[in-house]
Amino acid sequence: MCYRTVSNAPYPDCCQVSLNVQGNEEGGGGHRGQQVSAFPSPQEGASQRHHVWDPERSGIGLALCERLLSEDDGLHLCLACRNLGKAEAARVALLSSHPRAEITLLQIDVSNLQSVFQASRELKQRFEHLDYLYVNAGIMPNPQLNLKALFSGLFSRKVFHMFSTAEGLLTQDDRVTTDGLQEVFETNVFGHFILIRELEPLLCHPDIPSQVIWTSSSNAKKSNFSLDDFQHAKGHEPYSSSKYATDLLSLALNRNFNQQGLYSSVVCPGTVLTNLTYGILPPFIWTLLTPLIFLLRFFVNSLTTTPYNGAEALLWLFRQKPEFLNPLTKYHSATTGLGSNYVSPQKMDLDEETAEKFYQNLLDLERRFGAIRARSLDSPSQK
Repeated sequence: MCYRTVSNAPYPDCCQVSLNVQGNEEGGGGHRGQQVSAFPSPQEGASQRHHVWDPERSGIGLALCERLLSEDDGLHLCLACRNLGKAEAARVALLSSHPRAEITLLQIDVSNLQSVFQASRELKQRFEHLDYLYVNAGIMPNPQLNLKALFSGLFSRKVFHMFSTAEGLLTQDDRVTTDGLQEVFETNVFGHFILIRELEPLLCHPDIPSQVIWTSSSNAKKSNFSLDDFQHAKGHEPYSSSKYATDLLSLALNRNFNQQGLYSSVVCPGTVLTNLTYGILPPFIWTLLTPLIFLLRFFVNSLTTTPYNGAEALLWLFRQKPEFLNPLTKYHSATTGLGSNYVSPQKMDLDEETAEKFYQNLLDLERRFGAIRARSLDSPSQK
């Protein structure tokens, strides 16, 4: 049977989907993102599409699910979340506007490998094939704003670049997880990598292409990434490093899995203003900046501002045939000054040699967690 699948997830308490989207609004902080996946249920006919996602009550993941259902309310969404209570609230909200949709729940925490292994096992028990896996889960813990850089940038020729990329504006304090890994790296990169590895039987079917869609960032800077410190334990911009790492990993996945029917793409949602974003600055500063942001949108089209606009490129990729997409291109959501949405393809600053070395480093790291995987496989399944 042919199945259609999509996934997307945000994180503090949100869901993820087998199309993985974890809270990844650019500029957002202290937040674990959403994931959304769509896959057809093994019990359903080939015409039904199914999605697994991690929604917040608001955010890009939820906006994407709303937009996907607006295109086809016969989709099956599997909401994979850390907080099942919030996942249920999102499910109820989606069903209120799309009563024909089939929406199920799954618990997962991509910053905990045992949880990832258990959720992967559950997905393999539920489904035979995934068509889409949106991986946009992400965190930016305790972001610190460089106010000097902000105000000096406002009155320089770099103002448009600053608002497009947030380059030099934010640093973060990272910490180590119970798995012994840097938290930003594990949540934004390695947890997703393990999920994809575990779901290879559902994603790799040469005759039925599957697509992994990552939520990256324009803040993904080569200068903040190092193969010698790919967890960014010694640096102060782990978010930027992790987003560059996802770009590299996407390229490596295409090199290693295209012939098996698995394709990977990366998206930048632009600068989205959410409760997470507003938490970076005091309220009075946002009051001062908001008129400027909407004015700058006439010159900086990456200021998408709303989750609906930020989901534009994610939805656009859902409509494409992955075989014809360029693995070196990042697809940016963009919004004109008058509010029209479009997708802006931009070439990434990547090379295949670095991407392959990073991929091999992740495979080496994966071997360290064989015991956790074994324990997860022996534990009871989720109800």
